[in-house]
Amino acid sequence: MHNKLVVAGAGWLGMPVAQAAAAQGWQVQATRRQPHDDELSRQLVHDGKTLVHNVSLQQAFWLCAMPPGARREDSNYLETLEATLALATELQMSGFLLCSSTGVYADADGHYTEQGALAATDSRRQRILQQAEQLVLSHGGKVLRLAGLVGPGREPGQFIAGKALRSSAQERVNMVHRDDVVAAIMCVMSQWPQARAVYNICSPAHPLKRDYYQAHCAQAGTTPPSFASDDSKARIIDGSAIEALGFSYQHAI
Repeated sequence: MHNKLVVAGAGWLGMPVAQAAAAQGWQVQATRRQPHDDELSRQLVHDGKTLVHNVSLQQAFWLCAMPPGARREDSNYLETLEATLALATELQMSGFLLCSSTGVYADADGHYTEQGALAATDSRRQRILQQAEQLVLSHGGKVLRLAGLVGPGREPGQFIAGKALRSSAQERVNMVHRDDVVAAIMCVMSQWPQARAVYNICSPAHPLKRDYYQAHCAQAGTTPPSFASDDSKARIIDGSAIEALGFSYQHAI
């Protein structure tokens, strides 16, 4: 195995992965649209015509942690991903791992494994997510479908405080802590030949949204959110398949 990693999109999730790999002795290049002044930092941005970059690692693993972006100005996500895959191929990548979302699954109640029904692509974001997954899988890459992310700077008691949510108070939470995602990414890359093509990454805890957010808001001293309904709903994302690689979830959500 070549201990080299290129992180495309070294933001809130990507940078901790880059740092974790570097701490384990990997050679790492971490890209942003505008490079920062540190030894890991590189540039990678699509200017509408071509991929502008200074990535040079040969035979590295690639992690795409760029958010798909629902905004119009982020509409070149697929174009950027395609060009990034071409660059990774040119640099003889060892493997390509895409951070996707459990938002690709249907909204209906049910217990969703990696074989779960994908959403009918009503929304632009779901369409982009599904196209991105197909693109990566067609290049022999792998996909991690991430549940709702929590962690430093994304504390539920803060980001949900006082909001009027469109969901039901009785819905189940599908969340995962950033540290568990970082560990899952390192686990898949270090066991690449054995790893499946697609994994859900979601905490095994699925409390009711009302209980979950009330507890976090009480802890943060903020106002709990209100919910659109009290309808019973059970849509559960099953993130247990990756445990076959020896991975275990460590962090409370």
